[in-house]
Amino acid sequence: MSVVDIKVRVMLPAAGSDAPPAADPVGRRRPALSPSRASDFKQCPLLYRFRAVDRLPETPSKAQVRGTVVHAVLERLYGLPAERRVPATAHDLLAPTWADLLAERPELGQIFGEGEDPAPWLASATGLIEGYFALEDPRRLQPEACELLIETELPSGVLLRGYIDRIDVAPTGEIRVVDYKTGTAPREIGEAKALFQMKFYALALWRLRGVVPRQLRLMYLADRQSLAYTPDEAELARFERTLDAIWQAILRAGRTGDFRPNKSRLCDWCSHQAVCPAFGGTPPDYPGWPEPDSGEETMLDRAD
Repeated sequence: MSVVDIKVRVMLPAAGSDAPPAADPVGRRRPALSPSRASDFKQCPLLYRFRAVDRLPETPSKAQVRGTVVHAVLERLYGLPAERRVPATAHDLLAPTWADLLAERPELGQIFGEGEDPAPWLASATGLIEGYFALEDPRRLQPEACELLIETELPSGVLLRGYIDRIDVAPTGEIRVVDYKTGTAPREIGEAKALFQMKFYALALWRLRGVVPRQLRLMYLADRQSLAYTPDEAELARFERTLDAIWQAILRAGRTGDFRPNKSRLCDWCSHQAVCPAFGGTPPDYPGWPEPDSGEETMLDRAD
């Protein structure tokens, strides 16, 4: 079984509606807003263009790919009977999960230099798995879904799309949204970005199910810390207006191609400085508004 085979891809109608998600007459997906692309635009409109419109290639880091492997291991773990969800089983899943991922995406092997042995890198993921088991016992949990693709349209017409690592639903109906982070617990900027992502998921679930999630939980596996947040309707309504404003700004920029750079210290981690005017580069010619989809998140987007 490959990593792709075990993805849960569920398209849910909006609360109170039996209609399926809107579809393009030729089978193309509508442009949508994802948490990663919305965050990109907030950080730097030109970064959004490079990723969502130009789709410039980016070489993932070893840490990003390792995070993808760990996410897939945890997903597979929850596909097993509860009594088998123990550390030894998770460690045994590492090598076959990486092999399947590499078979699906052979370009990921480029993170290693010629002749470099990937074994030490893969072994470093065991610490993240141990970090997960230090935070909770998966034998005591039965998630409703893992790696869930959600999609819903807001009343304003903005289409939201994103992946949720895990959804837990209590017998009383209370919803908990769980997101695994394979880096360390963030400083102020990183924490704000993580909460933005979680509020995005909470809003989408609220609009889909008519229920505000009881808890948003971020699990930082590297340093074994967990952050919990409780949203409310008023806050999510304000956040919805924020997403509406972001999408309108994206559409305005999309009509003209005027995606301006926003230089900040986050530029140090950008892969596109060579074509960024803030660093003396020249962007490629604007190709026009993307079709079929400007909101698709990549596998690496979901492995923060």
